[in-house]
Formats: sequence, C-alpha cells, structure tokens
Amino acid sequence: MIRGLAPAEERALGQLMCNVYSALPGFPSPTEQPAYYEMLINIGAFARKPDTEVLVALSAADELLGGVVYFGDMAEYGSGGSATQEQDASGVRLLAVSPAARSQGVGKALTHACIERARQRHHKHVVLHTTEAMQIAWGMYQRLGFERATDLDFMQEKLPVFGFRLRLEEPSK
Repeated sequence: MIRGLAPAEERALGQLMCNVYSALPGFPSPTEQPAYYEMLINIGAFARKPDTEVLVALSAADELLGGVVYFGDMAEYGSGGSATQEQDASGVRLLAVSPAARSQGVGKALTHACIERARQRHHKHVVLHTTEAMQIAWGMYQRLGFERATDLDFMQEKLPVFGFRLRLEEPSK
C-alpha cells in the first residue's frame, strides 16, 4: 500500500533512508556529507512544504518498506543544478527501499505513485536525480521510460549527480 507519511513514521523513515544511502558503495558517508544525512533523518519536514508529499510503502502487516518524496512544484525540489527552474514538471527525490523488501516492486510502486500524481496535475514531465552508486534505481527508472537529461546534472560537493526526465504523453481527447 502506498500512502502519505504519518507523523509517527517520520523518524523510522528517516532512519531507513539513512541506512539505505549510507550502505551504497561509493556514496558519501554521513561524516562526508552530514547535512545530507541530517536532511534524510528529518525527511518528514518535506511533507510540510507546499505541493510536496512524502509517500511510504507499507506491507499488508503495516511494516514500513520504503519511501519517496514527490514534488508537485519544482521550486520546492531543493537539489542542486537547474531542476528547480523546470516548468510544467513534477519531481521525485530520495527514493529508498528497505533491504528486506528489495526486488518486490516497492521502488517501482513508489515511482508509479509519483508519476500518477504528475499526470493528475497535467504536468508534461517528471524529473529526478540519481548517482552511479544507485545502479539498481537507475536501471528501474530507465525501464519505466525515464531518459538521461544531462541539462539537469550537477555536482553535490564531490559527487556527480545525474538528471533524468520522463516525458508524459498528452491524454487522448
């Protein structure tokens, strides 16, 4: 089940995200980028931004499986580079899936939920970023139709961050 983050889940989701990101080979550690991990641990703060939702995936037993942040207004996206200037777009950031729930379609379901929100807003595309350390997510995004968008690339300190864009089709009339 995919739904909005409940306040009581904020700490658990933040910790899950910190654990997932810090375990990625080649990804900066909490000591290398403490502000980034502070943002992750406080993931619930995104839910209080305008046109922004923190979504969670839950098992049938209400176990937290993962989460993602959806941005209906790119001005709130908050990454480096030019993404915040994108018009007629939604954004996806900070997707994380519990190691125990990998290969079960959780990341795909969270991404689809964001794409559906973008369609409901009649946006023309969805923007996201990933890194070389996130090859599993990178491949999933490409299978979902996201294409590399080098105009969105930027450096996060010493870490290259790569932009992707999914163009949404116009609904049939």
